[in-house]
Amino acid sequence: MAKFSYQLVEDTARELYIRALKILPPDVRVSLKKAYEKETNPTAKEIFKTILANVEVADRDNMLICQDTGLPIYMVKVGSKFPVDGAKISAALKEGAKRATVEHPFRGSSTHPVTRVNPQTSVGEGLPIIYWDFVADSDCLDILMIPKGSGSENVSAMKMFIPADGVSVLKKFVIDTVLQSGSNPCPPGIIGVGIGGTADLVSKLAKEAIARPVGSHNHDPFFAKMEDELYEAINSLGVGPMGLGGDVTTLAVHIEWAYTHITQNPVAVNTQCWPARRARAKVYPDGRVEYGF
Repeated sequence: MAKFSYQLVEDTARELYIRALKILPPDVRVSLKKAYEKETNPTAKEIFKTILANVEVADRDNMLICQDTGLPIYMVKVGSKFPVDGAKISAALKEGAKRATVEHPFRGSSTHPVTRVNPQTSVGEGLPIIYWDFVADSDCLDILMIPKGSGSENVSAMKMFIPADGVSVLKKFVIDTVLQSGSNPCPPGIIGVGIGGTADLVSKLAKEAIARPVGSHNHDPFFAKMEDELYEAINSLGVGPMGLGGDVTTLAVHIEWAYTHITQNPVAVNTQCWPARRARAKVYPDGRVEYGF
């Protein structure tokens, strides 16, 4: 453990934030192009042209895809064979996010919830958000970085249902949430749905859902079918890209779930905007770093 340099984690966290803001994941690129080809509404078609041109300019000029640099979220999976000091990893992730903001530089979006003072560092009390998980028989530190903008985050919703409400009511809640969101989350993006657990866990599940590659399915056949059903229903709403009407309102619906209490059934919706930004790195004890999505 003493030989491992946590400076490497800090440098990786910095690089991930910048990559997530600049490089569109391949699955998102493919999905946006397919959406453009599928779209029949002339206005929506033009919006998709603008979106794709936005991506081309960001690639060409090495620029940010969107001006909203979001709040930094790191989803960390620690391998059982990785020399881990959780406190040092947390500190490294925070410093990496701060360095990315200050050194690039780009706009910091973190602010005090009452005074609204913005330190222009993207970090502060409780930030970055870090989710932890642990993987058996792995020697790497898997870090997934998601910059979460406010347009999509502000339309998040959670409700505590009871078992008697049934599945149809859960679906209606998801669909109504999307309909009420309108143009605010910059559609079409990913609709993340969490089902089960507790009020806090279900929100985390919805966040995990938007982190999956576009169009990937839940491992449980029941929820995989529900993802497809919600996808079809939401794309029949006519909200369209940027909420201005069209055939494509979402690129995908992803569901994550957990067991819950016998007398409750919480549901959460977390939307991701059209860039669905994310960047991943696998850090190994020997100093190797593999970047991806």
